[in-house]
Order: sequence, then C-alpha cells, then structure tokens
Amino acid sequence: MSALPALLAPEPDAPFPPVDQALRHPDGLLAVGGDLSPTRLLNAYRHGIFPWYSQGQPILWWSPDPRVVFRTDGVHLSSRFRRTLRHSDWVVRADTAFADVVQACATVHRPGQRGTWIVPQMRTAYARMHALGHAHSFEVFEGDRLVGGIYGVAVGRMFFGESMFSAVSGGSKVALAALARHLHGRGWPLIDAQVENDHLMRLGAQRWSRERFIASVAELAVQPVEPGAWTQAVGDWPASRLAQATSSAPPDP
Repeated sequence: MSALPALLAPEPDAPFPPVDQALRHPDGLLAVGGDLSPTRLLNAYRHGIFPWYSQGQPILWWSPDPRVVFRTDGVHLSSRFRRTLRHSDWVVRADTAFADVVQACATVHRPGQRGTWIVPQMRTAYARMHALGHAHSFEVFEGDRLVGGIYGVAVGRMFFGESMFSAVSGGSKVALAALARHLHGRGWPLIDAQVENDHLMRLGAQRWSRERFIASVAELAVQPVEPGAWTQAVGDWPASRLAQATSSAPPDP
C-alpha cells in the first residue's frame, strides 16, 4: 500500500509533521488539510513548508528534496541583458501593488501550464499576510504600467519566494534581481525558490538538500525582524542600477 501524507489537525497552531516524513512520490508532499490562516502559514514557512494545490483539491503542504534557492548575492543577469538596462527607464518599488502582482502571477500565460495554483483562497490568504506586514511584492514599472513583479513571505531574515511574472520581457528578472540586491544589503542571505525550472537555474538558482535548507531556515527565520511594509525602504529604485554586475555573480556562459 502506498504511503499517504499526514492529515493536519484543524487548529491553526497545530504542528506539522517532521519534513523528513514527506513523500518521495510526489516529491515533498507532506500533509493535507488545515487552513491558510496567518498562524498556520507562518508556522509552515518557519519549518520550510509551503502550500501548493489546484482548484478543487484540498490544501496540500510540501517540503521537496532538493530545494531550489538563490543566494541574494548570486542572482545572475547576462551581460546582454545588463547592457539593455543601462538606459532603462524602469523603476522598481515595493509593496505598492501587491494585489496586482499576485493577480498577474495567477493569470499570466506560462508555456506548458494549464490553470493556476494561485486560487482565490490563496490570493485572499496572502492579501491578509500582506496587510499584516509578512508578505511583500517587488514591482517593476514602466511609467504607470506594471511590467513585472515577484511576491513572497518574509520570516525573520528569510524570504520565501512564491511567484513572479513578466508582462514585458525581462520584467521578472529585474524584480528578482532588485529584490535580491535589496535583501543582500540588509544581510538576508537567501531566497527560497521552492522547485526547479530551467528559467530559475539560468538566473543562478542552486539545488540544496532539504537538510541543508531546513538548517538554514531554522537559523534565519528566528531572527528578530519586525513585519511591515518595505515601500519607504526601497523607494523608487532605478532598474538601471542592475546594469552593473555584482562581484559574486557567476560568469556568463
């Protein structure tokens, strides 16, 4: 008989099972059920667990192995792309259009993908997390037009990326790179990218064992950082600043 994921207790503060109990097939499926309350979501992220499910499914909770992460000093933009940014008039802001970023991530066309996992229940939950100062977005604007963005959850000094989008080619790259530059400047070393895809790997993502990832999260997520909006800290940040490569970025292929 095949193994089954754990069934979560209804109380929002009920503990998750140890992540080493996650299934191998499908990789990382740990638990089912519960809710998307801030208490449960924050508890999940503190333990390296995230929700991911489709419309019509129960809430599914995951902790895959390996885990895909970015070092905040290691997001890679190609030399060609950085050259295009030298004269860019794009501006990056934070937490000024969170709902628009989530909506765009949910509706943007992605090759090979049918539907979205960012179901209405998820949008409501992360909007609540944003209102509480735990969820954040980085937005890329061309004038008043939103051309790219990324959103995720901050716990301590750990940022858990959820999704990103481009309305114009390169928009998501700028959002990710600007987020990483900002976090690195604050002493936040990692961005969780959850699961592998070719686009993330080309941007410098790394595969970490779940054990290594969980150990890092355990250290970073308990750091005393007050929740709140990042709008003022980021301001109107010119995307042209990304034209200069960081010293730790890997060389172009």
